[in-house]
Amino acid sequence: MNKRFYLLAPLPTLFFAVAAASAAQFPILDKIADKVVQKYQQSTCEQLWQEKAQKKPKPEMEQKLIQMLRNDPQMRTEFINRVAAPMANKMFECGMIP
Repeated sequence: MNKRFYLLAPLPTLFFAVAAASAAQFPILDKIADKVVQKYQQSTCEQLWQEKAQKKPKPEMEQKLIQMLRNDPQMRTEFINRVAAPMANKMFECGMIP
């Protein structure tokens, strides 16, 4: 039993090392993902519904980011992993998804 514990002991350190390396790999992505999460956490449901109803064109910087994410599957995966849960939770609270 003790042998198993010693095998599992380094896992948390490895997890944090991988997470830190991942964050260091995409510094711009960190800022953008944090901004997206913050927007969803601070927005009211009414604000999100109004924004969804408006079909205005996306700003140029947002279009560039979307293109970067389309071209880089690893960056896209990292971005989605960071923003998906907070966005989905807020959308669920607001009745935007079932």
